[in-house]
Amino acid sequence: MPTEILHIETTDGVCPATLVTPDGEGPWPGVICYMDAGGVRPAMVDVAANIAAFGYAVLVPEMFYRHGEYAPFDMQNVFSDAGERDRLMSMVFSLSKEMALSDTAAFLDALSAHPAVAGDRVGTTGYCMGGGISLAAAGRFPDRIVAAASFHGGQLATDDPDSPHLAAATTRARVYVAAASDDRSFPAEQEERLAAALSDAGVDHTIETYPAAHGFVLADTPVYDEACARRHDAALEALFGATLTA
Repeated sequence: MPTEILHIETTDGVCPATLVTPDGEGPWPGVICYMDAGGVRPAMVDVAANIAAFGYAVLVPEMFYRHGEYAPFDMQNVFSDAGERDRLMSMVFSLSKEMALSDTAAFLDALSAHPAVAGDRVGTTGYCMGGGISLAAAGRFPDRIVAAASFHGGQLATDDPDSPHLAAATTRARVYVAAASDDRSFPAEQEERLAAALSDAGVDHTIETYPAAHGFVLADTPVYDEACARRHDAALEALFGATLTA
């Protein structure tokens, strides 16, 4: 499947991003695919390629670009190796929601300007930390983002002032949240708070729990679940089909 490396200027520098498009003639509706904590790597691009196969131009930005080039993480043992876990988590915590949303403005501009992308309506999907960014972006850019998904996203409804559930008040997108049954980062009380916020705001939403562990979509993780990953594909095909091509 065709891929292109873009270099997107943001307020903090230049963010490299992989754009994956379907085979054949475009243009196609745009989707932003927010990475998990492991960064942009072949498994993350494979997720984007599966989405692109449904007829979308999928942008996968390297959200850790502020750190420059960094050694890739081995997702099979990154959390069992104390040093690597600390390195990963230091990068995760260095990326604030506000930084990610500022970056998203640049991503939206890049999609609008690209000849492979049709129209201004965009979908988003995110994984792990990217799930929260996806939901927050829908609230920040309600005129552009018409569908937002989160898969095994963590800390989606906390007491923090930038908690993603607070974006519900300004969200007009259709929202799909897939929690993991084994996930300490998104306990039942957070799910209830998120559901209440979305309902109170009148957001068309679905929250489901997949029978898997946190991280189930990415094939290079030890908790990858093929059945749940294919369920993820089907959910996004339905979500984006109903919002980006209707």
